[in-house]
Amino acid sequence: MKNALQAFMKRPTTWVGLITAIMFQVIFSVIWMTGYNGVTDRIDQLKIAVVNEDKQMGQQIATGLLENLPFQMSQIDSVDEAKQQLNARELQMLVVVPADFTQKASAADGTASISYFINESNPALIKSIMSGAAAQITAQINGQAVAGGIQTVLGNMNMPADQAASAAQGLAQRVMSDIQSTNVVKGMNNQMVPMMMVLASYVGAMIMGMNFEQSSMAVSGAVSRWHRFGVRSILNVIAAVVVSLVGSTLLASFGGQIAHGFLHIWFFQLLFVLTFIFVSQLFLYLFGMAGMLFNIILLSAQLVTSGAIVPRELLSDFYIKLGDALPATYAVEGTMNILFGGPAATSDALKLSLIAVVAIVISMLAVAIKKQPLQQHQPKVAVAGHKR
Repeated sequence: MKNALQAFMKRPTTWVGLITAIMFQVIFSVIWMTGYNGVTDRIDQLKIAVVNEDKQMGQQIATGLLENLPFQMSQIDSVDEAKQQLNARELQMLVVVPADFTQKASAADGTASISYFINESNPALIKSIMSGAAAQITAQINGQAVAGGIQTVLGNMNMPADQAASAAQGLAQRVMSDIQSTNVVKGMNNQMVPMMMVLASYVGAMIMGMNFEQSSMAVSGAVSRWHRFGVRSILNVIAAVVVSLVGSTLLASFGGQIAHGFLHIWFFQLLFVLTFIFVSQLFLYLFGMAGMLFNIILLSAQLVTSGAIVPRELLSDFYIKLGDALPATYAVEGTMNILFGGPAATSDALKLSLIAVVAIVISMLAVAIKKQPLQQHQPKVAVAGHKR
């Protein structure tokens, strides 16, 4: 046993394995603890728009919401325009005061409602936060704006002040929340698909790239660097086609939600898997097997900044800008659009393509700079009998 232990500890791969396990802990701890630090303190970075269609009490309600809510508030004139921004994730929630709000709230037996629109094609935390905000908004309207507004209306009708106040208090309890979800996500299993696809794709690309690098090193003495680069590139494309087809087929087979159809998610997954492959192998071209350390860092950073787990709006400026430069951000956004509904993933596809091209160009430069190992020739052995 002692000899076996010594033999293991003499191998560089043993030390590499131990150091890699330790670095996973260090890297993930540092990035996740700093990336998610202060997330709950940045709720005010979420955006809510108010559309007021009521010309009487609605103006008072809209003004109160714009001034008092702890979010980035804005007022938009058109519901259709606001819904387009919500669908594009430029807003996290839309609040609509309907045109008949005053009429229904003022009726003795009427019930008024405030409409809330939430785009579920987002991290699950968005729906949770916005649903809570909707309840608070309705409570605020009930307790303040509606009661005051109705009391004024009734007072102007020459009703005695005490009766007006009593009626206002009763009517203030009749304002309800009408929460409507767009791009509804059907179940937690579907909610987690974007993160699963990004995680599986990048980890798979990392491991495949590591093995390709080892194969490239093994044949470096007999195969030129450009031939090795060409073969690896061809294998990368073939692997991306097969991997994305398997992933998308399994997703559909297990009843996954695909709003825009199978071909859309397959082609988009093909694009981001191919981008992940070239990005992860970029560090191997630059630093050899030591490049795996950078891939571990990149994996952790992308899980934090992509918006698959926590909304990007709640991250610090540093991590938001970091996410803008990483492919997983656009993979998650495009996947959400295709699976759950939303705008076309064209913009995300173009950004992924740009990142892939940059990775390929840098990889080619790394190949051009590195020296080609000397080819190993087998020594010629004289055949006995030929020399006398």
